[in-house]
Amino acid sequence: MAKKNDYFGLSWIVSLILAIIPFTSWICGIITRFSEGKIVAGIIRIFLGWLTWIVDLIMMILNKSIWRLLDC
Repeated sequence: MAKKNDYFGLSWIVSLILAIIPFTSWICGIITRFSEGKIVAGIIRIFLGWLTWIVDLIMMILNKSIWRLLDC
């Protein structure tokens, strides 16, 4: 069963590969934030994608989950 903390419910290894590539991490992050209904987080992702890419990558490696910006 897929966990909520992976991109699109994919496995951890596939999500890690997507997180390593800056462009796919940026696109996947934007899509997942908007699909979760987090409009502000999606807009922040558009403009600060490079910063959130670094944080996503570190969190994906250390905690096996992507970082949820403004996850309330």
